[in-house]
Amino acid sequence: MKTVIDIWNDIEPPPAPPLQPVQLDPRSSALLVLDLQIGNCDSERRPRCVDSLAGIRAFISRARSHKMPVIYSLTSKATADDIRAEVLPEPEEPIVKSSVDKFYHTELEEILEKYNATTVVLIGTAAEGAVVHTAAGAALRGYNVVVPVDGFSSSSVYAEQYTAWHLVNAPGIKKRTTLTRMDLISL
Repeated sequence: MKTVIDIWNDIEPPPAPPLQPVQLDPRSSALLVLDLQIGNCDSERRPRCVDSLAGIRAFISRARSHKMPVIYSLTSKATADDIRAEVLPEPEEPIVKSSVDKFYHTELEEILEKYNATTVVLIGTAAEGAVVHTAAGAALRGYNVVVPVDGFSSSSVYAEQYTAWHLVNAPGIKKRTTLTRMDLISL
């Protein structure tokens, strides 16, 4: 009889979910920049995170140029000084601090309400941590969630693949989540 591990080893991964073009209204959208910190976005621990920083920096700049609010998050033990230099917040941009779900014990929902945001765009690291849990938290609170797959990373490609699959297949989340790429987002 096969063990569960044997069964898992026989599984073929599903095809990659399709990516969709997205038209955002900057007046009702907000960009969430999740946990892009020196200690968890480095060449040793998450090289794909480091590789994504130039694209993320350009997307943040594009969002700011359209007056779309940009909100940062930190892991529970980090400080603003830990944010990667490539993606530093502007002085007026809010920062929340929590574990994997950035809504948990933070003012994130109030901040989004202040900006009249009905849609959130999530970029950052770790895919299977902050990205998937904050996306789920947003969707379950009624926000539309846009996740560019070239804007999130993890220490393994499998975690990134799992995150993408989960976001467009999980009950309660899939109807509110769109996977895309940063270049497919129009502002």
